[in-house]
Amino acid sequence: MNTAVTVIVSVLIFGFLIFIHEFGHYITARIFKVTIEEFSIGMGPRLVSWVSKKTGIRYSIALFPIGGFVSMPGENGEDIVNEETSEETPEDTSLETNGEAHDKPMGIFGSGDYRNDPNTFGKKPVWQRFIITAAGAVVNIVAGFLAMILLTSLINIGGTTVGAFYTEEELGSPVVSESQGLQVDDKIISIDGKRVRILDELSYEIMRRGTEPVDLVVERGGERITLYDVQFSCVSEQGQDFGVMDFKVYRDEKSFGNVMKYSFAKSFLIVRMCWESIYDLITGRYSMAAVSGPVGISSAIGNAVTQGFTSVLYITVLISINLGLMNLLPIPALDGGRLLTQLIEMITRKRIPAKIEGIINTVGLILLLGLSAVIMVKDIFQLLS
Repeated sequence: MNTAVTVIVSVLIFGFLIFIHEFGHYITARIFKVTIEEFSIGMGPRLVSWVSKKTGIRYSIALFPIGGFVSMPGENGEDIVNEETSEETPEDTSLETNGEAHDKPMGIFGSGDYRNDPNTFGKKPVWQRFIITAAGAVVNIVAGFLAMILLTSLINIGGTTVGAFYTEEELGSPVVSESQGLQVDDKIISIDGKRVRILDELSYEIMRRGTEPVDLVVERGGERITLYDVQFSCVSEQGQDFGVMDFKVYRDEKSFGNVMKYSFAKSFLIVRMCWESIYDLITGRYSMAAVSGPVGISSAIGNAVTQGFTSVLYITVLISINLGLMNLLPIPALDGGRLLTQLIEMITRKRIPAKIEGIINTVGLILLLGLSAVIMVKDIFQLLS
């Protein structure tokens, strides 16, 4: 795969997903009439930047497509001051930008004082701040689901009924489940109590649970029976063991209902995979070798490009939903960390002091950047090896 093509496609995918994430924050902030200083796609030095003559908002595209931001004064409560200590509002708070006057100070781009601006983020009701904070992740998840509908309409979809068993030559490992009582035309209902409705759920459960004997509930001849201690072959990748699905399934008819059912089920499965991967990482089932950052993901995107548009679309769906979910984790410096403090504020009716919240977010950001650096180095070494 051409490295230049991989880089270009990766930048386009990351850039698009970052854009819609930040646009979620931006559009909800505009709906609630929050003062916005800057809307930036990317981090670091600005490549392109302009200021709206109508709103005074700076729009930027920065050098590194690894993030973005919507800068809103008062995000950390820094503009919340006691009335008796606040300064008087200057008579003229407008500034000149490209020869045009605006009715609000520009903060980091000028010498304006936002403490007297009633529309800063920090002065909005907590329920509005909660919606604005959550909007980025929600947009990523919704966009991922909509893209999943498109993807499902373009590919073949399969159910959970056994159509044929692979040969050992086709599979590259022994075909085990056939000798354990599984038969052609068996419709698999559940694996170790986990309900399966589509091919992706079936293959995921076998991959995750098939390293040990599992109990299968199947529908055979109109009756449900349980097959106990069914075994599958296993493979190892990066020190992790995975079960191997050693049979094919029948293709499902592609109707509107089936497309929607498959899209919902597969999107929910991605959500499950994300949470269970975090759980497996914490409990030690997966090692850090299984974790990838932008470099590792770009490599996966490069592989997807060689397989065609639908593979690229699927990995985009995967990244979009995971990006949304990861941002909802209650970790300082992520949207989820801020949502947690806002939820506490809703319950206690008291706001966490800005200084304490700022320290927590700064420490969280440093830790996240350190972890990202470690993962990036690991990904680079894996690519070179």
